[in-house]
Amino acid sequence: MTTAPVVHSLREQIREHIVEGIVSGRWKPGERIVERRIATELEVSQTPVREALRELESLRLIESAPNKGVRVRNLTAADLEESYPVRAGLEAIAAELAAERLAGDCSALEPHVTALYEADRNADGTAQVRHTVAFHRELVRAAGNSVLLHTWEGLGIEVFTALSIRWLGTVQQSYAEEHEELVAAFRRRDPRIADLVKSHVLGCAPHTDDEPA
Repeated sequence: MTTAPVVHSLREQIREHIVEGIVSGRWKPGERIVERRIATELEVSQTPVREALRELESLRLIESAPNKGVRVRNLTAADLEESYPVRAGLEAIAAELAAERLAGDCSALEPHVTALYEADRNADGTAQVRHTVAFHRELVRAAGNSVLLHTWEGLGIEVFTALSIRWLGTVQQSYAEEHEELVAAFRRRDPRIADLVKSHVLGCAPHTDDEPA
């Protein structure tokens, strides 16, 4: 059975374009993002650009002020670290809810572990972010709770994972091995699975003492 391709809305495509620009350094912390310029560049109206920027502001990635426009926030390690305890709590709940389902079938998680081994070998930071986030999204999705999934996605995890790695150099010892260990824990019905997932997520967080002076 062929999986239908994911179709992103125009707003989501614009959001991804802006996020990639921030993560890659096109727009640096404190720098202004001009709505009209993005609309012209992407050949779209300003309305979906404004919607995308509003969403990114809710994720605390950008900030706006009267007469000053929209700027990239000067995020610190402490800012990036804040979402991880919340995420860890949500994923611990998801692990408990998904434990039985994943014990019998981890096929949604396994392709991302395979991809992470290749990403680790190639030191491909972009692929590490993409497949790490995809792995955890599938874990949360397996819980079968739409409120939990919506709350988790509202944390902007892909953005903050990318920024933690690219801005702060937060790198795990082996992305693939750590995630493979979680798969093994689900398979063996480890009664500590919620704590294992929680510890794993907290271990991914940047730490304020790692922040450059």
